[in-house]
Amino acid sequence: MPKPLEGKTVVVGLTGGIACYKAAELVRALVRGGASVRVMMTAAAREFITPLTLQTLSGHPVATEIFNLTQESQIGHIHLADRADALIVAPATANCIGKIAGGLADDIVTTVILATKAPLLMAPSMNVNMYENVVVQENLERLRSRGVRIIEPGEGFLACGWEGKGRLADTEVLVAEVERAVTRRDLAGQRVLVTAGPNREAIDPVRFISNRSTGKMGFALAAAAWRRGAEVVLIAGPTSLATPHGVQRIDVASAADMHHAVRKNIGTATVLLMTAAVADYRPAHVAAQKLKKGSGDMQLDLVRTVDILADVAAHKGERIVVGFAAETEAVLENAQRKLEAKKLDLIVANDVAGSDTGFAVDTNAVTIIDRSGGREDVPLMTKGEVADRILDRVAASIHKPTAKRPARAPRAKFRTQRRSN
Repeated sequence: MPKPLEGKTVVVGLTGGIACYKAAELVRALVRGGASVRVMMTAAAREFITPLTLQTLSGHPVATEIFNLTQESQIGHIHLADRADALIVAPATANCIGKIAGGLADDIVTTVILATKAPLLMAPSMNVNMYENVVVQENLERLRSRGVRIIEPGEGFLACGWEGKGRLADTEVLVAEVERAVTRRDLAGQRVLVTAGPNREAIDPVRFISNRSTGKMGFALAAAAWRRGAEVVLIAGPTSLATPHGVQRIDVASAADMHHAVRKNIGTATVLLMTAAVADYRPAHVAAQKLKKGSGDMQLDLVRTVDILADVAAHKGERIVVGFAAETEAVLENAQRKLEAKKLDLIVANDVAGSDTGFAVDTNAVTIIDRSGGREDVPLMTKGEVADRILDRVAASIHKPTAKRPARAPRAKFRTQRRSN
């Protein structure tokens, strides 16, 4: 399966701000993601970084002038506008934002923007006082109302010496936004609830029972669902993974915590992706103080935890519920039993005993089994690519003419909570 940017042409526009130096990393990241990147620069942008740098990183000539016989031999600005699958301006200065809001086109960047029909993304970067100026905010709101995606700047110490909001968004955020802009929005209007990672069941204040799950598969699914247009809530067990851009995250520790968070947030969900490796057992009693080592063996009494997947599947209504079966033997047989016992719509089975398909790795190979017994074998690929294959099946179920579609959730956002590990 191709990467989200594979075969796409992304036009990157630079306007005159100190954050132009970060464009080098953006161009490199887009190229690494499989995009064909074309760069255009205003005269002011060329004061901060040279076209040669960006030409080297992109592998293509950089457009700098409207009235240039060489660059305009094929009406270059129209050629750029026509071939773009997405156009991102990063950094976007207050001057550029104002000109586009007013429909002006007096340089290569603004001219291409007005000529393109591709999705337009603008990443403001400027002094905090300039960013908060009422005129700038009015111009940004005007652009939003026209469908322009404004990528909010970050907060922190600014090159001008001030501290506040105005830093160019991180490269990872910019790339994620571009990927979303060029990805089919077949999950638009859906609200997806994802569980991911392990649980920790306390023995005493120091020790706990857990498992080897890192949450990588669930985090990949959350990122892919957001990229495809869904509103996503991710309920995560203890993990060091960064929250995917655009995703609302709730941190939990125990199976009981996760069950409570699922129950609290399931109301508006239309799709449930239950990837978490939920603890099956917990200690019957949790010691108030650290247990001391004795001279003999210690016996630990365990009791069953709640079966979260069985609980939500029993009250699924018209929601699509996808379960996951991480097995080390009889993988398909065990997954099929789980699918039938819990009346799931889909189950994703994988052999976690493999060195490249288990926990804490970036790849996976799975079999997707549906309620009618149909199977799809997904060969070894990145977990991000596996996530898209799973979501292909989810989207097909949603849009199948003869199938009941998940009820559209109310316009209200998910209710979320932040819980510490």
